[in-house]
Amino acid sequence: MSRMMKSYELLEEHMKNIYFDFYKETYKEGTALDNKTKELIAIAASLGFKCEGCLEGHLEKALKHGATKEEISEAVAIAMGVGAASVVDQTDHVAEKLQTRHFE
Repeated sequence: MSRMMKSYELLEEHMKNIYFDFYKETYKEGTALDNKTKELIAIAASLGFKCEGCLEGHLEKALKHGATKEEISEAVAIAMGVGAASVVDQTDHVAEKLQTRHFE
């Protein structure tokens, strides 16, 4: 069994089926986004949710669907930017609570 599949060992079979049916539905052809774009989004989401197995799989699939290293790098940079913004957002809450400004 692959490393990624171990994540699903605790699920009952019918719950696995529900998940995999949903997953397959998100990747069907003829939707608003092509599969390369979906995989670039999935790479960014995998980074944001810290899913190593997801990241490995989506990197492989992105390349299979024609994503370039530059496109993948840009998706990673966007994820980094959103991640940094989330920290700044939280520090704004701290600054408000303490009634102070950052780096005065």
